[in-house]
Amino acid sequence: MNRLKKFLQFILILFALGILVIWGISIYIQQITVSSIYEEIETLPAAHTVIVLGASVHSDGKLSPILQDRVDTALDLYKKDKVKRFLLSGDNRTDDYDEVSAMRNYLLDRCVPEAIIFTDSAGLDTFDSMYRSRKIYDIPDAVVVTQNFHLPRTLFIAKHLGLNYIGFPATPVLYKTESSLIRREKLANVKAVFEIMLEWARRN
Repeated sequence: MNRLKKFLQFILILFALGILVIWGISIYIQQITVSSIYEEIETLPAAHTVIVLGASVHSDGKLSPILQDRVDTALDLYKKDKVKRFLLSGDNRTDDYDEVSAMRNYLLDRCVPEAIIFTDSAGLDTFDSMYRSRKIYDIPDAVVVTQNFHLPRTLFIAKHLGLNYIGFPATPVLYKTESSLIRREKLANVKAVFEIMLEWARRN
């Protein structure tokens, strides 16, 4: 019985430490990226490229509300001369699922010139999108558009990849799944730290 009690206490301690680590990483990431996030379009520095990160699309190619808000926000930046071109980064790992083409078609339908729309269909997650924006597309500075809860992790990854990126949040909307997305984001922060550590180890 004593062994079982000690084992349960050990499990509870590990659980509590895990929660503290997750929250600590989240707070740290927010603190070191807050100065790179702009809330007002008037104060946002101009950049050559706006990077729009992918999210889910429906089977008919229609953008999900989260993704539409991202693309609409990027389109607004373009219309207000804050950016000159688009890099749409998302998931197209199968023939029947294509985030980047859905975003591209959405912009084309709104009279954005095809010549200034670039797509990265291998942006399978946030790290891939940031890594490939430097490695494949050679973008030294950019505005990244995604939801407010996602921006700190995105810019944390960009910063540690040596990218001079700033962030602008998509139009604030309360989504039905937002609470679960925020919880998922805290776990994804831990993944981001490991990805950065692995990249650092690879380089060195």
